[in-house]
Amino acid sequence: MERVILHSDLNACYASIECMLNPQLRGKPVAVAGSVEERHGIILAKSQEAKVCGVKTGEAVWQAKLKCPDMIVVPPHYDEYIKYSSLVRDIYRRYTDLIEPFGLDEAWLDVTGSQRLFGNGWQIAESIRETVKSELSLTVSIGVSFNKVFAKLGSDLKKPDAVTVITREDFKEKLWKLPAVEMIGVGRATFAKLNSFGIHTIGDLANCDRDWITKQLGKNGTELWIFANGFDTSRVKPDGYKEPVKSIGHGITCSEDLVNAGEVWRVFLSLSQDVQRRLTGCGLKACGVQITVKDCRLFCSQFQKKLAIPTRSASELAREAMELFKKRYEWKNNVRAVTIRAIDLIEINAPAQLDFFSDVSKHEKIQKIDDTVLALRHRFGKNAIFNACLMLEEKMPGGHPEESVLPMRMYR
Repeated sequence: MERVILHSDLNACYASIECMLNPQLRGKPVAVAGSVEERHGIILAKSQEAKVCGVKTGEAVWQAKLKCPDMIVVPPHYDEYIKYSSLVRDIYRRYTDLIEPFGLDEAWLDVTGSQRLFGNGWQIAESIRETVKSELSLTVSIGVSFNKVFAKLGSDLKKPDAVTVITREDFKEKLWKLPAVEMIGVGRATFAKLNSFGIHTIGDLANCDRDWITKQLGKNGTELWIFANGFDTSRVKPDGYKEPVKSIGHGITCSEDLVNAGEVWRVFLSLSQDVQRRLTGCGLKACGVQITVKDCRLFCSQFQKKLAIPTRSASELAREAMELFKKRYEWKNNVRAVTIRAIDLIEINAPAQLDFFSDVSKHEKIQKIDDTVLALRHRFGKNAIFNACLMLEEKMPGGHPEESVLPMRMYR
């Protein structure tokens, strides 16, 4: 039986939810953007009216205002976005248990086995579209096809509030004329490289020699060729499926540039509290630490190291990150953003090979202290207990929600 895959995309998700919650915004050019004061002033989402004016996701607020002076900028309300994303997913569950989220606002659905109950792919997509609209006052665009790649392309073809069917018989006519950058897996850098080869459209990519494109782009070239030709066979994962955690990190753009090592240390120490919490929740510890540093000129550097003793301790992770920073970062410019990431994760109780020079007893004492601090923070709130040095101004922007981990790649 031919597979029937849907890709459902909530139209202008953040902006649509803001307009639904505040009817006074309806019909006006609206953009959801981070705080300019805390240096997160970029467009996260825009309404259809703002899009018509040329406003683009990812550009600075001041740039968007030049295109659309009447644009209304509202701050993000992530709790509401997560809530309505969950409600939309509840509607999907009425039709199938094969649901693969792709961020908050998108999801693939495999409805192959649901057709006897709910009709063909187009009928199911129409039913979902109408239900979301009537029950939640939001709109979705849905692509219907025989694989995930073409279903996603279909949901992009007609917006907003539409259903597009891509069949095995007409995909070349409908999709091959599109720019290659429209296809999942082709970013700006890859698209520029393809253009240098004279490959501009999805059809150009599909018709090039497979061995040649593999030689040019490696494994990614093979995958893109398969996608363009409609040979994608990747599955839609079951609802609730969780991929194995490979790393856990937390990063922030600071409210002001960090001008010395002391300020960097306080940010690492603050961020590592969240990393420890999530490591503990997943029953994992880290065999390595990775840091990413963005300077005031937006140049990114990334460094990593192995740990002598695997740990989930916030203070140990912060200390190792700081040692790595001092050793590897050349302080030519002040620091704008910092990320700390626990890598090479293993189970908490997994055995680990130690060396003769590690002070295991000291490590165990630090771990017990940090576990106790974590338990107190969990019981009485994150500000119930903290390091004394964090009483100083750490240049951490406030008012940000707990970090949410969202699926952002295709399940293979």
